[in-house]
Amino acid sequence: MASLQSSAISFSSSLGRFSTTRTMLPQKPRNYKLPVVESKIREIFMPALSSTMTEGKIVSWVKSEGDVLSKGESVVVVESDKADMDVETFYDGILAVIVVNEGETALVGAPIGLLAETEDEIVEAIAKAKGQSGGSSSGSESTPEPQSAVGVSDEPKKIVATPNAKKLAKQHKIDINKVNGTGPFGRITSEDVEKAAGITPAPSKSISPPPPAAAPAVGTPAKAAPVSLPEIPGSTVVPFTTMQVAVSKNMVESLSVPTFRVGYPVITDALDALYLKVKKKGVTMTALLAKAAAMALAQHPVVNSSCKDGKSFTYNSSINIAVAVAINGGLITPVLQDADKLDLYLLSQKWKELVEKARAKQLQPHEYNSGTFTLSNLGMFGVDRFDAILPPGQGAIMAVGASKPTPVANADGFFSVKNKMLVNVTADHRVVYGADLAAFLQTFSKIIENPDSLTM
Repeated sequence: MASLQSSAISFSSSLGRFSTTRTMLPQKPRNYKLPVVESKIREIFMPALSSTMTEGKIVSWVKSEGDVLSKGESVVVVESDKADMDVETFYDGILAVIVVNEGETALVGAPIGLLAETEDEIVEAIAKAKGQSGGSSSGSESTPEPQSAVGVSDEPKKIVATPNAKKLAKQHKIDINKVNGTGPFGRITSEDVEKAAGITPAPSKSISPPPPAAAPAVGTPAKAAPVSLPEIPGSTVVPFTTMQVAVSKNMVESLSVPTFRVGYPVITDALDALYLKVKKKGVTMTALLAKAAAMALAQHPVVNSSCKDGKSFTYNSSINIAVAVAINGGLITPVLQDADKLDLYLLSQKWKELVEKARAKQLQPHEYNSGTFTLSNLGMFGVDRFDAILPPGQGAIMAVGASKPTPVANADGFFSVKNKMLVNVTADHRVVYGADLAAFLQTFSKIIENPDSLTM
């Protein structure tokens, strides 16, 4: 005990006779910083349920404020541009605040609810939600308050950026994690990335004022035209649904693609006879046409290709036939993947499952956005011919009309009545040329007129 109470400690080195004596001086007490226990209030973000989704609509909240949630449990149903999907929570906790109510929309990446870890943090979460809503409503786009509101997050800050902003960041090799977002809730916009890259959009504004007279000749009045349209008394304005917004956006994008159209008559007597045989086994005419188109595409891969950058072909290794289906409030194209490899009966079964999921708005993204060629059939409505609009990201779309009895002359000049349908194909002229499309239609016609290969 005496040695322990001594004010000096001596020790010797084993390398020599050397001893050192050090006096223990009284030390000042150290100020230890106690770890700060921060509350874990997590944000439930609007997810990107598809590659084209920019905003989502809350269909219904499965859980209510105050409910205890477990990781992986469904919290809310979101209407994307193509389907209604359940959104799960990634954490355990309590649903403290619902930020976006049912029927309202929010941008992808924006908080739609707050998750508290304990009951004591619910009050703080409510205050945080009020701060976010107050900052976003009072301060429009230029106010930086929403950024500080998002900064209350529990763990490393989640980078929220628009799809176009992410694309620009890759193009200009900008680290998006270092870009300050000026959008709602700190969202990074295209302008933020351009500013970080040193690109100033100011010149575009200074160029337009000098030639006001030349503006009409350029074709810009299309933007101002809707403003001058007179209102019709008694009319009712109904906003687009999320799906209709997506369809509208895709149709406008398709206008930038140089397309051309080729029509072709096809004799369907043999196909009609085959359909009568396989109809009892659950095979649909849509499955027959999709199978025939897939077999023809296998021989003409250029028609199954696409042009995504304006500079190159994209040859798709799979033949995925998207088929247009009208559903309540919109249009969707379920995809029959690898249609050339599936037998006719399995293809029909798969198609029935896709249609049921489409009408219930339960399709998964890969079941409607992976098409390489689209088929649109209005023959069941008696339409003899029509033109289809090319979907973005594909090389061609086929419009199928009704099969009707038609007088047909053979090589000897004798007439007979046969069932004939007209098909029109709209194609991207950057990758598909007239000769390519004509050859494809000839192959398609031969398969339809001799359909035995469809059942093999």
